[in-house]
Amino acid sequence: MPPASLFPIHLAIIGGSTRADGAGAAITRWTLAQVAGDGPFTADLIESNASAAADRNARLDRADAFIVVTPEYNRSFPAPLKALIDAARHEWQGKPVAFVSYGGVSGGLRAVEQLRLVFGELHAAPIRDGVCFAHASDQLEAQELPLATERAERAMATMLAQLHWWASALKSARRSVPYGRFAA
Repeated sequence: MPPASLFPIHLAIIGGSTRADGAGAAITRWTLAQVAGDGPFTADLIESNASAAADRNARLDRADAFIVVTPEYNRSFPAPLKALIDAARHEWQGKPVAFVSYGGVSGGLRAVEQLRLVFGELHAAPIRDGVCFAHASDQLEAQELPLATERAERAMATMLAQLHWWASALKSARRSVPYGRFAA
């Protein structure tokens, strides 16, 4: 167990949808609900199509880790999400990133694979496991909670455990040697 000084892990949950449909909002709310409670995380929701850049970057900087909730549009992720990512630089460095994705048959996994490349370039650490919702609009009950919650909750528990480990380890490492100042 990491030292108590590493708790809580502050997450920035980034909502990547730009469409007014209910899938993105519902899955983002579900993600927030999974993180909420007495666990080791605090969360800040950052929408990709809102917030002034200066305020948004300060909020990203405060985060120890990130969860990106992304749709897959035309085999990729939305342009406003890319703009949010590109508007920051050092805020991502040395921090883990996890993904909750949704879309058609692929469940957003093609968007996630592209995001892994982008975050790797920014010196962030994309983690392996994530949560995906294939045919997302069919999986929502009245545009609210996903219907396949048992499978999704198991995937979320695995993802959050990995995210916590990586966030704790990297938070400790950043305190010892700030990212960019490499020990000789």
